[in-house]
Amino acid sequence: MEKQFNTAGPCEPDLHYMLDPLKRFDLEDVLSLIETRRYFVLHAPRQTGKTTSMLALMRYLNANGRFRALYANIETAQTARNDVASGAHAMVGALIEAARFYLSESRGLEWLREAQAESGPNGMVAGWIRRWTMADPRPAVLLLDEVDALVGDTLVSLLRQLRGGYPQRPAAFPQSIILCGVRDVRDYRIHTGAGEIITGGSAFNIKAKSLRLGNFTQKESILLWQQHEEATGQRIDPAVWDELWTDTCGQPWLVNALGLECTWEDRELRRNRSLPITLERYKAARERLIENRSTHLDQLTDKLQEERVRRVITAILAGEDEGRWEEIPLDDQRYTEDLGLIVTRPEIAIANRLYAEVIPRELIWTTQTRIAHDTIWYVDPEGRLDMPKLLTAFQQFFREHSDAWIEGFSYREAGPQLLMQAFLQRIVNGGGRISREYALGRRRTDLFIEWPIDKQQAFYGPVQKVVIELKVIRKGDPMAVLPEALTQTSDYADRVGAGEAYLLIFDRRGILSWDRRCWQRYEHWRGRTIGIWGA
Repeated sequence: MEKQFNTAGPCEPDLHYMLDPLKRFDLEDVLSLIETRRYFVLHAPRQTGKTTSMLALMRYLNANGRFRALYANIETAQTARNDVASGAHAMVGALIEAARFYLSESRGLEWLREAQAESGPNGMVAGWIRRWTMADPRPAVLLLDEVDALVGDTLVSLLRQLRGGYPQRPAAFPQSIILCGVRDVRDYRIHTGAGEIITGGSAFNIKAKSLRLGNFTQKESILLWQQHEEATGQRIDPAVWDELWTDTCGQPWLVNALGLECTWEDRELRRNRSLPITLERYKAARERLIENRSTHLDQLTDKLQEERVRRVITAILAGEDEGRWEEIPLDDQRYTEDLGLIVTRPEIAIANRLYAEVIPRELIWTTQTRIAHDTIWYVDPEGRLDMPKLLTAFQQFFREHSDAWIEGFSYREAGPQLLMQAFLQRIVNGGGRISREYALGRRRTDLFIEWPIDKQQAFYGPVQKVVIELKVIRKGDPMAVLPEALTQTSDYADRVGAGEAYLLIFDRRGILSWDRRCWQRYEHWRGRTIGIWGA
């Protein structure tokens, strides 16, 4: 049976292409923490391989024979919220099933009855763990997954029970406990049933260290894809590698999802392994992945509605300067980074190019579907997009509708940029491609349009390449920024090989009439002609 790239659940070696999960983190560091009886945290964004790595660590420890390790996913206790008794039963139930499945342990129900009679719901989880620990002379290691999915008093109760058992290790409580989830325990913000707000750090102040499961490196991403090449003989064009890295920055689910799109969802490539995976086929797979709105990408965009996330992403999409960032709590920035939506080094930015494409598309989806303009009006007899005509139409559209439409955006600060992207996506969607770049602190968004001129040849034939830079002016003289903006537009066009370049300046100062804000002109700059539209 041919293996596949995995996009759902833990990897299985007989079914999936996969990297060694024990090399995803510093195994020596983890073993040192276990040996020295530490309790610690392993966190990473969703679908980055946490469960696969934790299962591999459990098997490694058990095979070594020195420890007795158990992995359990306790997410089922999430619905209990502030019902501690219900949450305790759900958690112990998960522990019993995990011990039965992974360790062939049959005494779980007996321990539950004893712990319940002795401690009640507030101590039942610790009571069960204590009995499991003492049932074997080997030191115990407990790996608890999805801890940060728990809510309210249920989470507080668990953390405090683990903290209460800590002094009894290793004889009567696990020598080491690993809490696994999306967030570091320090970032838990727990609202108890009594209205009290408790931080995870205060409820679990025995944590020795936080480890973060990173993305794949570029080399690892390539090695994963090359497993398919070696297994099937299907050649992958080396030109794909740089695109794959820029699109994903090694985010494991994205690397696997793009691999699956190329090798399995592309039916022609699946049926004929002698056909190579070319760069153009890869780009088509990337577009399908975005349009299909898979579960992972849907979960990602759901997070955009959270106020903590909205504040951070708005600043990036709007290109806000550093002064605006001072108003955003550090916890919000750190939380958004833990979700995998942004990176903070070498500078704050959307985490990868594919997310940078998905996020604005999701934010403008409803708006885009309500814009009545059709592509046919902007295609000239040669099959090219008539960009001056298109930009002039947008200028009028923005004049007539911007106030009402932008007011409806949850990301109002980035409204002009998002409305332009919605308008453009409506025109280009289904025929061409749009790529986006954001420049934090420079109030600009760069759009790169690729439009196939010959529909029969599509992207394998001649392609019109157009750059549009969007720049927002909220204070000062728009003309004062023109030299810098023209240079940025020209440089970006040179970098992507665009034959046409345009600059769209949004004047948001609110001091000019629409007649004075809406204008057009052309500038010759560094050997190319750049069209400039005001709005």
